[in-house]
Amino acid sequence: MATQLSDAELITSLQARVKELETENAKLLSQLADCRSHEMEKKVYVPDERGGKSKKGNRKSEEKIEKMPGYNTRFMSHHSRRYVALKVMYFGKRFYGFASEAQMEPTVESELFKAFEKTRLLVGNKKESQYSRCGRTDKGVSSVGQVIALFLRSNLKISETNNGNSGVVLDEQHEGEIDYVRVLNRVLPNDIRIMGWCPAPVDFHARFSCLSREYKYFFWKENLNIQAMESAGNKLVGEHDFRNFCKMDAANVHNYRRRIKLFEISPTDVRYNDNQLWVIKIRGSAFLWHQVRCMVVVLFMVGKGLESPNRREKRCMYTW
Repeated sequence: MATQLSDAELITSLQARVKELETENAKLLSQLADCRSHEMEKKVYVPDERGGKSKKGNRKSEEKIEKMPGYNTRFMSHHSRRYVALKVMYFGKRFYGFASEAQMEPTVESELFKAFEKTRLLVGNKKESQYSRCGRTDKGVSSVGQVIALFLRSNLKISETNNGNSGVVLDEQHEGEIDYVRVLNRVLPNDIRIMGWCPAPVDFHARFSCLSREYKYFFWKENLNIQAMESAGNKLVGEHDFRNFCKMDAANVHNYRRRIKLFEISPTDVRYNDNQLWVIKIRGSAFLWHQVRCMVVVLFMVGKGLESPNRREKRCMYTW
Protein backbone atom coordinates (compact mmCIF):
# COMPACT_ATOMS: atom_id res chain seq x y z
CA MET A 1 0.00 0.00 0.00
CA ALA A 2 1.50 3.35 -1.07
CA THR A 3 2.24 5.82 1.69
CA GLN A 4 1.28 9.46 1.26
CA LEU A 5 4.20 11.90 1.22
CA SER A 6 4.27 14.79 3.61
CA ASP A 7 4.34 18.35 2.31
CA ALA A 8 8.05 18.69 3.08
CA GLU A 9 8.89 15.41 1.31
CA LEU A 10 6.76 16.40 -1.69
CA ILE A 11 8.54 19.78 -1.99
CA THR A 12 11.96 18.06 -1.75
CA SER A 13 10.95 15.59 -4.46
CA LEU A 14 9.73 18.35 -6.76
CA GLN A 15 12.92 20.38 -6.25
CA ALA A 16 15.01 17.34 -7.17
CA ARG A 17 12.93 16.81 -10.32
CA VAL A 18 13.34 20.46 -11.30
CA LYS A 19 17.13 20.13 -11.00
CA GLU A 20 17.04 17.02 -13.19
CA LEU A 21 15.04 18.87 -15.86
CA GLU A 22 17.40 21.87 -15.71
CA THR A 23 20.39 19.56 -16.22
CA GLU A 24 18.68 17.85 -19.16
CA ASN A 25 17.76 21.22 -20.67
CA ALA A 26 21.37 22.43 -20.35
CA LYS A 27 22.58 19.32 -22.21
CA LEU A 28 20.09 19.88 -25.02
CA LEU A 29 21.09 23.56 -25.33
CA SER A 30 24.75 22.54 -25.50
CA GLN A 31 24.00 20.04 -28.27
CA LEU A 32 22.02 22.67 -30.17
CA ALA A 33 24.88 25.15 -29.86
CA ASP A 34 27.34 22.53 -31.15
CA CYS A 35 25.09 21.86 -34.15
CA ARG A 36 24.83 25.57 -34.98
CA SER A 37 28.56 26.02 -34.53
CA HIS A 38 29.23 23.11 -36.87
CA GLU A 39 26.88 24.52 -39.51
CA MET A 40 28.48 27.96 -39.24
CA GLU A 41 31.97 26.43 -39.50
CA LYS A 42 31.02 24.70 -42.74
CA LYS A 43 29.83 28.03 -44.16
CA VAL A 44 32.93 29.95 -43.05
CA TYR A 45 35.70 27.44 -43.84
CA VAL A 46 35.43 26.60 -47.52
CA PRO A 47 37.72 23.89 -48.92
CA ASP A 48 40.20 25.16 -51.50
CA GLU A 49 41.07 23.46 -54.77
CA ARG A 50 43.72 21.26 -53.06
CA GLY A 51 41.22 19.88 -50.58
CA GLY A 52 42.51 21.95 -47.64
CA LYS A 53 40.71 24.61 -45.67
CA SER A 54 41.11 28.10 -47.00
CA LYS A 55 41.71 30.62 -44.21
CA LYS A 56 41.58 33.67 -46.45
CA GLY A 57 38.75 35.92 -45.44
CA ASN A 58 37.74 33.74 -42.49
CA ARG A 59 38.22 36.54 -39.97
CA LYS A 60 36.12 38.92 -42.04
CA SER A 61 33.39 36.30 -42.35
CA GLU A 62 33.39 35.71 -38.61
CA GLU A 63 33.24 39.45 -37.92
CA LYS A 64 30.35 39.83 -40.36
CA ILE A 65 28.44 37.04 -38.63
CA GLU A 66 29.03 38.58 -35.20
CA LYS A 67 27.87 42.03 -36.32
CA MET A 68 24.80 40.77 -38.16
CA PRO A 69 21.73 42.08 -36.27
CA GLY A 70 18.79 39.83 -35.45
CA TYR A 71 19.00 36.50 -37.19
CA ASN A 72 19.19 34.93 -40.63
CA THR A 73 15.60 34.75 -41.85
CA ARG A 74 16.45 31.98 -44.32
CA PHE A 75 16.76 29.55 -41.39
CA MET A 76 13.03 30.15 -40.66
CA SER A 77 11.83 28.90 -44.06
CA HIS A 78 10.70 25.55 -42.63
CA HIS A 79 8.09 27.27 -40.44
CA SER A 80 4.48 27.68 -41.51
CA ARG A 81 3.46 31.27 -42.24
CA ARG A 82 0.29 33.24 -42.75
CA TYR A 83 -0.59 36.55 -44.38
CA VAL A 84 -1.73 39.04 -41.76
CA ALA A 85 -2.73 42.70 -41.59
CA LEU A 86 -1.42 44.77 -38.67
CA LYS A 87 -2.87 48.04 -37.42
CA VAL A 88 -0.09 50.37 -36.29
CA MET A 89 -0.13 53.51 -34.15
CA TYR A 90 2.91 55.78 -33.79
CA PHE A 91 3.97 59.22 -32.65
CA GLY A 92 5.97 60.67 -35.53
CA LYS A 93 7.95 63.37 -33.72
CA ARG A 94 11.35 61.60 -33.82
CA PHE A 95 10.89 59.74 -37.11
CA TYR A 96 11.84 60.73 -40.66
CA GLY A 97 8.44 59.61 -41.89
CA PHE A 98 6.99 56.12 -42.14
CA ALA A 99 8.76 54.66 -45.19
CA SER A 100 12.43 53.70 -45.08
CA GLU A 101 13.27 54.42 -48.74
CA ALA A 102 14.50 57.95 -47.94
CA GLN A 103 17.70 56.54 -46.37
CA MET A 104 17.11 58.64 -43.27
CA GLU A 105 16.94 56.98 -39.87
CA PRO A 106 15.00 56.30 -37.84
CA THR A 107 11.77 55.57 -39.69
CA VAL A 108 8.70 53.75 -38.41
CA GLU A 109 9.11 51.07 -41.06
CA SER A 110 12.72 50.32 -40.14
CA GLU A 111 11.76 49.96 -36.47
CA LEU A 112 8.97 47.56 -37.40
CA PHE A 113 11.28 45.30 -39.38
CA LYS A 114 13.84 45.31 -36.58
CA ALA A 115 11.05 44.04 -34.34
CA PHE A 116 10.00 41.37 -36.89
CA GLU A 117 13.56 40.06 -36.99
CA LYS A 118 14.16 40.29 -33.26
CA THR A 119 11.00 38.28 -32.52
CA ARG A 120 11.78 35.81 -35.33
CA LEU A 121 8.42 36.46 -36.94
CA LEU A 122 9.80 37.29 -40.39
CA VAL A 123 10.10 34.34 -42.77
CA GLY A 124 12.46 35.17 -45.62
CA ASN A 125 13.44 38.73 -46.49
CA LYS A 126 11.27 41.83 -46.90
CA LYS A 127 10.56 41.16 -50.58
CA GLU A 128 9.61 37.54 -49.95
CA SER A 129 7.23 38.61 -47.17
CA GLN A 130 4.91 40.27 -49.77
CA TYR A 131 5.00 43.42 -47.64
CA SER A 132 2.64 46.32 -48.37
CA ARG A 133 1.70 49.49 -46.51
CA CYS A 134 -1.45 51.61 -46.68
CA GLY A 135 0.50 54.80 -47.31
CA ARG A 136 3.36 57.02 -46.21
CA THR A 137 3.46 59.81 -43.68
CA ASP A 138 5.99 62.63 -43.69
CA LYS A 139 8.54 63.55 -41.06
CA GLY A 140 6.90 64.32 -37.72
CA VAL A 141 3.43 63.07 -38.73
CA SER A 142 1.67 60.65 -36.35
CA SER A 143 -0.88 57.95 -37.10
CA VAL A 144 -3.46 55.94 -35.17
CA GLY A 145 -4.58 53.65 -37.98
CA GLN A 146 -1.74 52.85 -40.38
CA VAL A 147 -2.16 49.37 -41.87
CA ILE A 148 0.56 47.06 -43.15
CA ALA A 149 0.34 43.49 -44.45
CA LEU A 150 2.94 40.75 -44.78
CA PHE A 151 3.68 37.06 -44.22
CA LEU A 152 4.65 36.26 -40.62
CA ARG A 153 5.55 33.02 -38.88
CA SER A 154 2.54 31.04 -37.64
CA ASN A 155 1.99 28.48 -34.89
CA LEU A 156 -0.86 26.84 -36.77
CA LYS A 157 -0.48 23.65 -38.77
CA ILE A 158 -1.02 23.66 -42.51
CA SER A 159 -4.55 22.74 -43.53
CA GLU A 160 -5.16 20.06 -46.16
CA THR A 161 -7.32 22.59 -48.06
CA ASN A 162 -4.43 24.91 -48.85
CA ASN A 163 -4.62 24.05 -52.56
CA GLY A 164 -0.88 23.82 -53.09
CA ASN A 165 0.14 26.91 -51.13
CA SER A 166 3.21 25.34 -49.54
CA GLY A 167 3.78 26.35 -45.94
CA VAL A 168 0.99 28.97 -45.96
CA VAL A 169 -1.84 28.96 -43.42
CA LEU A 170 -5.05 30.00 -45.17
CA ASP A 171 -7.52 29.39 -42.33
CA GLU A 172 -9.03 32.34 -40.46
CA GLN A 173 -8.46 30.60 -37.13
CA HIS A 174 -7.17 32.73 -34.24
CA GLU A 175 -7.06 30.15 -31.46
CA GLY A 176 -3.56 28.82 -30.85
CA GLU A 177 -1.95 31.50 -33.01
CA ILE A 178 0.98 33.68 -31.97
CA ASP A 179 -0.12 36.77 -30.06
CA TYR A 180 1.43 39.14 -32.59
CA VAL A 181 0.32 42.26 -30.70
CA ARG A 182 1.90 41.27 -27.39
CA VAL A 183 5.06 39.80 -28.92
CA LEU A 184 5.80 42.85 -31.09
CA ASN A 185 4.91 45.49 -28.51
CA ARG A 186 7.40 43.97 -26.07
CA VAL A 187 10.30 44.84 -28.38
CA LEU A 188 9.05 47.94 -30.21
CA PRO A 189 9.96 51.43 -28.94
CA ASN A 190 7.31 53.10 -26.79
CA ASP A 191 6.27 55.52 -29.56
CA ILE A 192 5.20 52.64 -31.86
CA ARG A 193 2.35 50.29 -30.90
CA ILE A 194 0.62 47.44 -32.70
CA MET A 195 -3.10 47.97 -32.05
CA GLY A 196 -4.42 44.75 -33.57
CA TRP A 197 -4.07 42.11 -36.26
CA CYS A 198 -6.24 39.90 -38.43
CA PRO A 199 -5.66 37.20 -41.05
CA ALA A 200 -5.79 38.55 -44.60
CA PRO A 201 -6.28 36.85 -47.98
CA VAL A 202 -3.04 36.46 -49.91
CA ASP A 203 -4.29 38.88 -52.59
CA PHE A 204 -4.86 41.65 -50.01
CA HIS A 205 -2.77 44.78 -50.54
CA ALA A 206 -2.63 47.36 -47.75
CA ARG A 207 -2.42 50.22 -50.26
CA PHE A 208 -4.64 49.21 -53.15
CA SER A 209 -7.29 47.47 -51.02
CA CYS A 210 -7.77 50.59 -48.88
CA LEU A 211 -11.21 52.21 -49.29
CA SER A 212 -10.42 55.61 -47.73
CA ARG A 213 -7.82 57.56 -45.75
CA GLU A 214 -8.43 60.23 -43.15
CA TYR A 215 -6.14 63.02 -41.97
CA LYS A 216 -6.60 65.32 -38.98
CA TYR A 217 -4.72 68.61 -38.73
CA PHE A 218 -4.77 70.31 -35.30
CA PHE A 219 -4.26 74.06 -34.93
CA TRP A 220 -4.84 76.94 -32.53
CA LYS A 221 -7.73 79.20 -33.53
CA GLU A 222 -6.08 82.53 -32.58
CA ASN A 223 -7.52 85.17 -34.98
CA LEU A 224 -8.39 82.85 -37.85
CA ASN A 225 -11.72 83.28 -39.64
CA ILE A 226 -13.14 79.76 -39.21
CA GLN A 227 -16.26 80.47 -41.27
CA ALA A 228 -14.20 81.55 -44.28
CA MET A 229 -11.92 78.50 -43.92
CA GLU A 230 -14.95 76.21 -43.80
CA SER A 231 -16.42 77.85 -46.91
CA ALA A 232 -13.15 77.39 -48.81
CA GLY A 233 -12.69 73.81 -47.57
CA ASN A 234 -16.11 72.72 -48.76
CA LYS A 235 -15.07 73.64 -52.32
CA LEU A 236 -12.39 70.92 -52.10
CA VAL A 237 -14.99 68.16 -51.66
CA GLY A 238 -15.51 66.00 -54.74
CA GLU A 239 -13.17 64.83 -57.50
CA HIS A 240 -10.71 67.44 -58.74
CA ASP A 241 -7.27 67.81 -60.30
CA PHE A 242 -5.07 68.62 -57.29
CA ARG A 243 -1.73 69.06 -59.10
CA ASN A 244 -1.45 72.62 -57.71
CA PHE A 245 -2.11 71.36 -54.19
CA CYS A 246 0.78 68.91 -53.89
CA LYS A 247 4.51 68.44 -54.23
CA MET A 248 5.08 67.36 -57.83
CA ASP A 249 6.34 63.82 -58.44
CA ALA A 250 6.25 63.74 -62.24
CA ALA A 251 8.46 60.64 -62.46
CA ASN A 252 5.97 58.44 -60.57
CA VAL A 253 2.59 60.19 -60.74
CA HIS A 254 0.68 60.83 -63.97
CA ASN A 255 -2.88 61.13 -62.67
CA TYR A 256 -3.48 64.06 -60.30
CA ARG A 257 -7.22 63.60 -59.90
CA ARG A 258 -8.25 62.66 -56.36
CA ARG A 259 -11.63 62.49 -54.62
CA ILE A 260 -12.22 64.24 -51.29
CA LYS A 261 -15.14 62.56 -49.51
CA LEU A 262 -15.34 64.65 -46.34
CA PHE A 263 -14.18 68.03 -45.06
CA GLU A 264 -14.89 69.26 -41.53
CA ILE A 265 -13.57 71.95 -39.17
CA SER A 266 -14.55 71.59 -35.53
CA PRO A 267 -13.37 72.70 -32.06
CA THR A 268 -11.85 70.32 -29.50
CA ASP A 269 -12.12 70.42 -25.70
CA VAL A 270 -8.52 71.61 -25.34
CA ARG A 271 -7.93 75.21 -24.27
CA TYR A 272 -4.82 77.18 -23.31
CA ASN A 273 -5.43 80.62 -21.78
CA ASP A 274 -7.96 82.20 -24.14
CA ASN A 275 -6.99 80.06 -27.13
CA GLN A 276 -8.82 76.94 -28.30
CA LEU A 277 -7.53 73.95 -30.26
CA TRP A 278 -9.41 73.18 -33.49
CA VAL A 279 -9.12 70.28 -35.92
CA ILE A 280 -9.47 69.97 -39.69
CA LYS A 281 -10.66 66.52 -40.79
CA ILE A 282 -10.14 65.50 -44.42
CA ARG A 283 -11.15 62.09 -45.79
CA GLY A 284 -10.41 60.88 -49.30
CA SER A 285 -9.85 57.77 -51.37
CA ALA A 286 -6.17 58.68 -51.79
CA PHE A 287 -3.86 61.69 -51.53
CA LEU A 288 -0.94 63.09 -53.47
CA TRP A 289 2.47 63.84 -51.97
CA HIS A 290 2.06 66.73 -49.45
CA GLN A 291 -1.52 67.28 -50.69
CA VAL A 292 -3.01 67.68 -47.20
CA ARG A 293 -0.27 70.11 -46.14
CA CYS A 294 -0.80 72.25 -49.21
CA MET A 295 -4.57 72.37 -48.78
CA VAL A 296 -4.22 73.35 -45.12
CA VAL A 297 -1.72 76.12 -45.99
CA VAL A 298 -4.24 77.63 -48.43
CA LEU A 299 -6.98 77.36 -45.79
CA PHE A 300 -4.79 79.25 -43.32
CA MET A 301 -4.28 81.98 -45.93
CA VAL A 302 -8.05 82.22 -46.25
CA GLY A 303 -8.45 82.28 -42.48
CA LYS A 304 -5.93 85.14 -42.18
CA GLY A 305 -7.70 87.16 -44.88
CA LEU A 306 -4.84 86.82 -47.37
CA GLU A 307 -7.01 84.92 -49.84
CA SER A 308 -10.71 84.88 -50.65
CA PRO A 309 -12.58 81.55 -50.32
CA ASN A 310 -14.52 82.41 -53.51
CA ARG A 311 -11.52 83.08 -55.79
CA ARG A 312 -10.97 79.46 -56.70
CA GLU A 313 -9.41 80.22 -60.05
CA LYS A 314 -6.61 82.22 -58.40
CA ARG A 315 -6.11 79.72 -55.58
CA CYS A 316 -5.55 76.91 -58.05
CA MET A 317 -2.63 78.81 -59.59
CA TYR A 318 -0.44 78.19 -56.53
CA THR A 319 2.29 75.59 -56.94
CA TRP A 320 4.20 73.97 -54.11
